[in-house]
Amino acid sequence: MAENVLGSELQACSYDPITGFYRNGCCDTGGQDQGVHAVCVVLTDEFLAFSKESGNDLSTPLPLYEFPGLKAGDRWCLCAARWREAFDAGCAPQVVLEATHARMLEWATLDELRSV
Repeated sequence: MAENVLGSELQACSYDPITGFYRNGCCDTGGQDQGVHAVCVVLTDEFLAFSKESGNDLSTPLPLYEFPGLKAGDRWCLCAARWREAFDAGCAPQVVLEATHARMLEWATLDELRSV
């Protein structure tokens, strides 16, 4: 059983759009997930613009990869380092604690995760 940052069972982040490194709806992570897609967030226009400017365009659909493109309000499993980068820049999206993997605590404190 995977654990969330609160110490309980990891909950699903999103099935529509389907998210997670393993595309199982959860921010589960493991040895193959080098980006550590551990933090479940509610996307904002501000963060999507920040991510695009940082080289990771999450809003443009990529049909070849069955990626629908994301919009504000969608829930998504982000890479831990990208969330940290956005947090330090003052534009991190809100975190869904119950759906954020405990490994995220390697990049941020629980207080930081709660603060956005």
